Amino acid sequence: MLFNSIDFVLFFAVVYGLYLVLRHRAQNWLLLGASYFFYGCWDWRFLSLILISTLVDYVCGLKIHEATRPGTRRGFLVLSMVSNLGLLFFFKYFGFFAESAQVLFQRLGMELDWVTLHFVLPVGISFYTFQTMSYTIDIYRRELKPTRDLLDFAVFVAFFPQLVAGPIERARHLLPQVQLRRVLTYPMIREGCWLILLGYFKKVVIADNMAPLVATVFDHPDQAYGLSILAATVAFAFQIYGDFSGYTDIARGISKLMGFDIMLNFRMPYFALNPQDFWKRWHISLSTWLRDYLYIPLGGNRGGTVFTYRNLTLTMLLGGLWHGAAWHFVAWGAYHGLLLVGHRLLLPILSLIQPTSLIGQRVWHWVRLTGFFGLTCFGWMLFRVESLADVPVLLSNIVQPFAWNGKVAMLTMACLLPPLLILDYWQEKTGDLLVVKRWPAPVRLATYATLFAFIVMTGWVERIEFIYFQF
Repeated sequence: MLFNSIDFVLFFAVVYGLYLVLRHRAQNWLLLGASYFFYGCWDWRFLSLILISTLVDYVCGLKIHEATRPGTRRGFLVLSMVSNLGLLFFFKYFGFFAESAQVLFQRLGMELDWVTLHFVLPVGISFYTFQTMSYTIDIYRRELKPTRDLLDFAVFVAFFPQLVAGPIERARHLLPQVQLRRVLTYPMIREGCWLILLGYFKKVVIADNMAPLVATVFDHPDQAYGLSILAATVAFAFQIYGDFSGYTDIARGISKLMGFDIMLNFRMPYFALNPQDFWKRWHISLSTWLRDYLYIPLGGNRGGTVFTYRNLTLTMLLGGLWHGAAWHFVAWGAYHGLLLVGHRLLLPILSLIQPTSLIGQRVWHWVRLTGFFGLTCFGWMLFRVESLADVPVLLSNIVQPFAWNGKVAMLTMACLLPPLLILDYWQEKTGDLLVVKRWPAPVRLATYATLFAFIVMTGWVERIEFIYFQF
């Protein structure tokens, strides 16, 4: 069941109507049933995986908290991690590593006769796996006390607005909201409605109209040349931004309408000036998860320069692999790891060439912004290709020969992107993600009407599912 479908609108209307008239405890039972129904609409068999993760981590959380012996506490943490990562590996990565090993041995002249298994990837498994793992890890670190209420914990794991594509919530933030009575306020409802409108605009207008332009090039890389490749790469940058941040906006908006506040996952990422800044703006819930549960445990920046660079690279490699079981995702992660390392190496030089005049600083700001956006787009090329072998083909075809095609893609972006760019610019300029709510009523209403008109006239409803569902 897609957010951008009539089925979901009807589903949420029924759930929300019941939610408003029920008391707190009954609301939680409703949320759990609605979340399981929502997830079961993809494939009811995979509900068993959510139930396993829920029960294992509920019990492990209690046992870790109650145990007095360090070995016992560590044992239940290992049980939780093995259970969660085992399911994730089996369903998402087993076939990838098995096929990769088979290819490697074949190149070494050895034939392996084994069966490689292929499974339908359970939607959202990477998201809720990381969410439940953080719960037991935080209890082990004594940063969180476990809940003894299985219903509350099950709602935390399966909360349907953010179940299949995040944000990856922490128990310390979301679980208390499940446990306590929610109070709806008019500002929350206003903000929720705005986020839903903005999210649908990003998804069905921006992302879904970029999708066919991107597919024309990336599905047939040997037939694309010149400007069409550049245009498709930029189009994909906005497709994935509109798609993923649009999902998050809708999820946050729906949650607001029910009295929940889930974490911000995007903050104008294409205004980033460097890779470190980018990862503070893009998929914030994942980048902070990797920082807290991988980068810092590896040693962070405590072991000297070489170890810091190693830890950055390993973290981004695994972050790339988290996105998908394919080598081009690994390459994308490695690329961003190299960007982070390269930026640290260049910091002394960048500080030396920083202009001192106000005009020079502004020009330098936009040079850095544009330059890093170009680097980000090359990363998106690695992310979007079907195979790493497509990358040299695309790079070669950009200039051999250079063709001034891609006019349709350029015109489409010129027509659809300005409202998004203007909104992002004002949010970045003011530092206020709800700047629209502060505008005078005529301007605010005109903004709402403009976005709604774009959705009605150019939106693709029930056509294209969200990109991050595959992760």
